[in-house]
Amino acid sequence: MAAFFDLDKTIIATSSAFAFGREFMHSGLITPTEALQMSLAKATYMFAGQSSEQMDTTRDQLAAMVAGWSDEQVRQIAEETMHHVVTPAIYAEARELITFHHNAGHDVIILSASATQLVELIGAELGIDRVVATELEIRDGRFTGELLFYCKGDAKAEAIARLAEEHGYDLAASYAYSDSATDLPMLETVGNPVAVNPDRAMKKAALERGWEIRIFKNPVPLFQMPSTKEVGIGAGVAAAVTAGVVGGIWWAQRGRRGSA
Repeated sequence: MAAFFDLDKTIIATSSAFAFGREFMHSGLITPTEALQMSLAKATYMFAGQSSEQMDTTRDQLAAMVAGWSDEQVRQIAEETMHHVVTPAIYAEARELITFHHNAGHDVIILSASATQLVELIGAELGIDRVVATELEIRDGRFTGELLFYCKGDAKAEAIARLAEEHGYDLAASYAYSDSATDLPMLETVGNPVAVNPDRAMKKAALERGWEIRIFKNPVPLFQMPSTKEVGIGAGVAAAVTAGVVGGIWWAQRGRRGSA
């Protein structure tokens, strides 16, 4: 048996794709202007989410943005700053639910449209058994800007079917959790679908189909940070720069065009 989790707004109270924006800026991968423009789009993402079309647009813009970046550098930055950037955004309710499934003997899998390099770190932090995430092409240690696998929509459902075949999961007895209607195919593959912090379309579908709905409200650190002040600053800045996945990249590119 298994429990399949979406990541953004389901396990963490933000977008994983640009949770490390400040750190990338300090390392020279993005400019302060780009980081500011991303923060402006953050409110839109948190309030309204993303449609399938917006996700596809963001996918292309994100892939173009990271072209030329060093895979090793991205992993190093993310690993070094994980505990004060992403940890404070993890829902306590999600952490407890993951523990519940592990205690019940279930495998726990994250399926996310964010890049594998980032999702794997979060998975390791939570003791996740497996991660399925978007795969970016890498040549000579650098991102090319091409996508090898985009973990969204039907691709998540297909990944679940493959995992079930490989590991013998009973999908009729398994669980799936997500906030977004783009993940309806994922929830439809299991016998116990749960809408977590659902967007409008997901909530409508869940009510029509009699699915369980859960609301997670309590993102807290997995351990006590050394400084309360540091936690507040880290969480606030992280929240300000995570909007790239929603459209911040578009704003950044618009800014480049305007200054050209």
